[in-house]
Parts: sequence; structure tokens; C-alpha cells
Amino acid sequence: MSMSDSENTKGHGESVPEDPEHSAPESQEQEGLTVDDILDTPQSPDAETADAASSQDDAAPAGAGAAQRLADERLEDLRRLQAEFVNFKNRTAREKDQLRDFVSGELIAALLPVLDDVDAARKAGDLTEGPFAAIATKLEDALGKKGLTRIGEVGESFDPNIHEAVLQQPTDEVAPDHVSMVLRSGFRVGNRVVRAAQVAVAAQP
Repeated sequence: MSMSDSENTKGHGESVPEDPEHSAPESQEQEGLTVDDILDTPQSPDAETADAASSQDDAAPAGAGAAQRLADERLEDLRRLQAEFVNFKNRTAREKDQLRDFVSGELIAALLPVLDDVDAARKAGDLTEGPFAAIATKLEDALGKKGLTRIGEVGESFDPNIHEAVLQQPTDEVAPDHVSMVLRSGFRVGNRVVRAAQVAVAAQP
């Protein structure tokens, strides 16, 4: 057998040993791979994109719920402030009306003697015509525009809140417990009674 045949036989019948310098490091790397090494391995761009999309999907419902709760709280605060403003506006309007009635009542209270004189002169027939009759009419009209109304009419039901009973008068002309005579007119401004009317109350004859 020649040298060349021996070499050919070795090439076909015997396995050529691997080079230890090339095979050993690869085997050691596979055997020495740990969990930390796997976790520290950088992700591919596709994997990073998928993870980011998943995180956004998980956070979106929670963020939307928090925004809705905040919007509901702000709406409730707005409604409460609106209700408080309406109550304040109504209370201010009532206080304004009460103050106006009080001031007008004080002014009319100072003019009560003048109004009593006007009534007396009218009953006596002294204010049927002339300049004083015109002045009395203008005064009563001006006070009426400020809310002045007279209290006390014959035939109306007796009310202790607006009437002052001076005497009882037996009569058939008026029903019992009704005003049979007005001795002195009363006055009211708005809901405030400035002076009760002095009246006679009808009684059963």
C-alpha cells in the first residue's frame, strides 16, 4: 500500500479529532450560562415595541378611570357652588326687600300724624277741593308707590295681627267678629304692619 492510499484510508475510515482550541470555549459558554445572563440579554427592537404597547394598554384603563373620577368631582364642586350662589342671591334679595320695607315704614311712621289729619279733614269735608286737597292726594299717591296700603275696612273679618279691637258693637249690619267701624286707619308697608287699625268689632245684638 502506498503513502497516498494510506492517507486516503485514514481520511475515510478514521474521524479527525476536533481542534480543542475551537470547541472548548463554545462548550464552556453553554454550560456556564445563568438566568442573569439571559435576563441581561438586550431585547430585539420588535420585542421592545411589543412590550411598550402592552404597558400602554394596561395603563390606559386606569388612567381613563382616574380622569373620569376627577371630572365627576369637579362637576359636583361646580354644582355645589352654583347652589350656594343661588341661595346667596335669594337671601340677598329678601334682605334687600326687608330693608326697603323697614326704611319706608320708618318714614311713614313719622308721617302718620299728617295722614291722620288728612283723614280727619276728609271726613269733615274740608278736602273736597282746593290746593290742600290736591296736596293730600299727591302725598297719598307718592306713599302708595312706596308700598303703603291702608288697613281697616268695614265688613272685613277681625284679625288681631292687623286690627286693634277698641270696643264691641252689637249690630245686625255686620256679621259677628267682623269690623263694624274703623276708628283709626292702620298702615302697612309691604309685609310690615306699621300701625294696626283701631276698630270696633261687631257682636251679636
